[in-house]
Amino acid sequence: MLNPFMPVKKIEVKRFTSLPAKFRKRRRTAWSDPNRQGLAVDSFLEGPSFDRQGNLWCVDIPFGRIFRVDRKGEWELAVQYDGWPNGLKFHRDGRAFIADYKRGLLALHPKTGKVEEILGTAFSESFKGLNDLHFADNGDLYFTDQGQSGIADPTGRVWRLRANGELQKLVANAPSPNGITLNKKNSQAYVAITRAQQIWRLPLMARGTPSKTGVAIQLSGGHAGPDGIEMDTEDGLLVCHLGVGIWRFDANMLPTHLVHAGKKHRLMTNLAFNDRKIYVTDSINGEILVATMPVAGKKMYAHRR
Repeated sequence: MLNPFMPVKKIEVKRFTSLPAKFRKRRRTAWSDPNRQGLAVDSFLEGPSFDRQGNLWCVDIPFGRIFRVDRKGEWELAVQYDGWPNGLKFHRDGRAFIADYKRGLLALHPKTGKVEEILGTAFSESFKGLNDLHFADNGDLYFTDQGQSGIADPTGRVWRLRANGELQKLVANAPSPNGITLNKKNSQAYVAITRAQQIWRLPLMARGTPSKTGVAIQLSGGHAGPDGIEMDTEDGLLVCHLGVGIWRFDANMLPTHLVHAGKKHRLMTNLAFNDRKIYVTDSINGEILVATMPVAGKKMYAHRR
C-alpha cells in the first residue's frame, strides 16, 4: 500500500490547440447568465472524447456546438443545434451520446450530423439537467443529472440506461453529481460530487444494484469541487479538481500525481485519455491542453470490438 505521506509528483500541462477565432463571438447567453454569473462568453468547452479514427470531439455548452478536432489540432464544427450539450461519449456503433442539460439524453450521428433524442424525460418527469455520462463494457450507459443541486438541495440523480432500454435510478440524493466513470471490472461506479468536494463510490452487486455507497475521496480547496473523472489501466482515478488541477489517485484512492497549469489561470474541467496522454478541456480559455501520465487510460466502450 502506498505511503499516504509520499510526495505527490507534479506534471505540467501544455497547450495542444485553441478554439479558432472564427468560432468565437463573446456574448451573454441564457446558459451563461446563471452558470457564469452573467459574464459574456465565447465558448465553454467540456466533454472531450475520442472516436475510433483518433479525432477528439468536445462540446460547447452555451452555443449548442459539437466540435471535431483532428490529430493536428485543426477544428471543425460538426453540428450546432438548439441545446446545451454538457458531456459526450461514443457508443461502439459510432454514435456520439450527449448529456444535454436542456434536452436530456441525445445521440449524434457523426456522418450525417443528425441529432436524435434518446431520452427527453425519465418516467414522464423532466430531468434536472444532465451533465456527464459513461458506457460500461456491456453497453449500459451511466449518466448524471446534476441540475442546480447542491449541499442545500441534495437532489441530484444518477441514472443507468440498460443496453436493453430499461432506465434505472441509482442515486436520488446527491449534492451536484458531475463526472462519472467505472473501474476496469465494471464492479464499481465513481461519481464526482462537486458541491460536497467528494468522489462517491457505488459498489455494484452481481445484477448491478448499488450497495453500501460511500465516499472514496474527500477533497478540499479550489473554488468549486471535482468535475470530470476517468480511470486508468491500474484502476487509478483521475479527478479534475476545479481551481487546483487534475489529481491522480491510485487504486487505494491515495494521491500520486497532480497535473497543474503553473501560474496560468485555467479551468480544467474534463479529460479524455489517448494511451498515456490526457487531453483536457480548459473551459475558460477555449483550449485543449495535453499532459503525459505514468499510466495509460482504460479502454473505452467505443474502442472495444
